[in-house]
Amino acid sequence: MNDSLQSIPRLKEHRKRRGLTQEELSLISGVPRRTIARHEVHTDVRLRRDAREKLARALKIKPEDLT
Repeated sequence: MNDSLQSIPRLKEHRKRRGLTQEELSLISGVPRRTIARHEVHTDVRLRRDAREKLARALKIKPEDLT
């Protein structure tokens, strides 16, 4: 089973919809701000499954909504 998933091009859209900064999302999700920034800019970078699940939980969406 692959431990990584494709990057999440819609992360920024969902974050902004919630009115969160990258730093706020980082604090809520436990995912480093640098990771969030990288995935918002570089859609070819892969995101680990656990980070994707943490971000989805923090944004109150399903993990698949980030793909």
